Amino acid sequence: MSTADEISAVAEPLKFAYWVPNVSGGLVVSKIEQRTDWSYEYNRKLAVLAENNGFEYALSQVRYMASYGAAYQQESTSFSLALLLATERLKVIAAVHPGLWHPAVLAKLIATADHLSGGRAAVNVVSGWFKGEFTALGEPWLEHDERYRRSEEFIRVLRKSWTEDEAQFAGDFYRLRGYDLKPKPVAVEGRPHPEIFQGGNSTAARAMAGRVSDWYFSNGKDFDGITEQITEVRASAAEHGRSVRFGLNGFLIARDTEAEARETLREIVAQADPEAVEGFRGAVAQAGGSTSDKRGMWADSTFEDLVQYNDGFRSKLIGTPEQIAHRIVEYKKRGVNLLLLGFLHYHEEVEYFGKHVLPIVRQLEAELLSGASTPESVGAAR
Repeated sequence: MSTADEISAVAEPLKFAYWVPNVSGGLVVSKIEQRTDWSYEYNRKLAVLAENNGFEYALSQVRYMASYGAAYQQESTSFSLALLLATERLKVIAAVHPGLWHPAVLAKLIATADHLSGGRAAVNVVSGWFKGEFTALGEPWLEHDERYRRSEEFIRVLRKSWTEDEAQFAGDFYRLRGYDLKPKPVAVEGRPHPEIFQGGNSTAARAMAGRVSDWYFSNGKDFDGITEQITEVRASAAEHGRSVRFGLNGFLIARDTEAEARETLREIVAQADPEAVEGFRGAVAQAGGSTSDKRGMWADSTFEDLVQYNDGFRSKLIGTPEQIAHRIVEYKKRGVNLLLLGFLHYHEEVEYFGKHVLPIVRQLEAELLSGASTPESVGAAR
C-alpha cells in the first residue's frame, strides 16, 4: 500500500462482526456449558444487544443437514432477513453455497432483503467443504479448485444482476441472457451493491478474492499467518486494479484476569467431544488438505484447533480486556479491517466486550492515528 493508503487504513475504525448462533451446539465442539441458543428469540435479543455494543455486522452460518454435533440449523438467508428486521443498524451477512443456489435467484432475494432493511443485507460466498451435504442432496461434488472457479462465476453473476440491466453472462457454470433484476438493491453511499464476502484460505481462494470479492474472510491465524494472506490477496487485487478488505476469525475469551481466561480455554478443550471433532476433521478433509500445496482451510489444524470450527483459538484473543484489545490493534496494523468473533456465552460476553474491551480498542486506535500523522511514524508501525 502507499503511505496515503496506510494512513487511511489506520484512520478507519476496526469493524466487528459476530457469528450468529443459528446452528445448535454453540461455537465450540465441546460438552462444556454454552449459554447460547439457536432459537430465533435468543438470536433476536442477541442482535439488538450486539448492535448496541459496537458490532456492525453479523454472519449467519450455513448448514443444510445435521452433522458432527450441529443437529439443528436455521436456514441462513431467511434467518438473516429476520435479524435485519429486528434491528436498526446491524448489517447481516447470509452465508450461501454455489451449487445449491442459482446466483441470479439469490441476487433477487438479497435485493429484496436489502430494501426491507434499508440497505443492510450482505452475502458470504462459501465455496463448500462438506461433501456429505452435496451428495445427500444429489448434487455433484466438484474438486477443490473447480469449486472456486464456480464461486468466481457466482460472484460475477451476483454483481451483474445487481448493477446491470439486461445482464449477459456466459460461463462454464452459469448463464444470463438478458436478465433484468428490478428493483436493484438500495443505493447506499460508498457501496455499489450489497457487500460480497468470501471464505477460504487456499491459493485458489486468495487469487479469486483479488479478482472479484469485496471482503476476504480468513480462518483464525497468528500475526505471520494473516500477514501472508493479506500480502498475497492484495497482490492479486492489484493485478486487477482492485482493493479487498480483510476479516479475521477469532474466538474471544475475555475475563477479569488472564488466569480465568486461560482456565476457560483449558476447560473447553478438556471437555471437547472427540467423536464430533473427529467427524468434523473427516468432513473438512475435502478442504485445504485436498489442495496440491496444502495451504487451504484446516490443512494444518490440530485437534485443539478443530474444537473451534474455524480455528478461532489461533487468533489468541484470550486474556484480560487490555491484553485482547492490544492484540486486536496489532492485527489492525497488519491490515485486518474486521474481526469476526465467536463467544462461549453470547449475551453476557457480547455485553462484556462492549463495556470492557471495545473502549480500550478505540483508545488504542486513537493513539495509533495520532502517531500515524507522519510518513515516518506509519512506517515504524509496521
